[in-house]
Amino acid sequence: MSERYTIARINHDGEHFEILTKPEPALSYKLGKTTSVSQILATETIFTDAGKGSKASEEKLKEFFGTTDPIKIAEVILKKGTLQLTTDQRRQLVEDKRRQIISFISRECIDPKTNLPHPPLRIEQAMKQIHFSIDPSKGVEEQSKDIIKLLRPIIPLKMEKITVEVHVPQEHASKVYGTVKGFGTLKMDQWQADGSWSAIVEMSAGLYGPFLDKLGKMTRGNIEAKMVR
Repeated sequence: MSERYTIARINHDGEHFEILTKPEPALSYKLGKTTSVSQILATETIFTDAGKGSKASEEKLKEFFGTTDPIKIAEVILKKGTLQLTTDQRRQLVEDKRRQIISFISRECIDPKTNLPHPPLRIEQAMKQIHFSIDPSKGVEEQSKDIIKLLRPIIPLKMEKITVEVHVPQEHASKVYGTVKGFGTLKMDQWQADGSWSAIVEMSAGLYGPFLDKLGKMTRGNIEAKMVR
């Protein structure tokens, strides 16, 4: 099949159905972007084998999809079936997932010798040594945990949560609330009588440095923060 078109397919109770799609709109749709199904289809034909040009019968379509409307059937196939990727699409998705994994490991792990996160570049260089095959269809966290196990003989890694106590004066309290919450899980937060705000937040150890940097910039250093556990 030419990479001018790709195939989306679904197996339904032993029956096989395929549609011909335009690569970029089809991938955008699978990634959750709003795209009209009619703009995705290269042809409004439902196949049993697109490579051979074998069309599905109206009886089979009615039996398995409850309709013969190709747009409605294509929507089901796109949502519930699998989409063939072009070589360039797969390469880009793998690269995007690799960057997400590096970011996850840098954020979630620390070097137990220094209690500091590893820089992303160090993680990236270490990953080149393990030759892990990244699957663009699998989740970041799932693959990251497998990669962390393989990386440990190369660089020391430890996944750890820390608890941070924060106190913000009145003039900055309202604007940092959402930022603090975005770094982890609020275990406690309380507005004081003087308008200041106190909180205890649990976060990944690797986020502590970026957390202090972000809040320091937002408050011009007028903040109290310390690890309590």
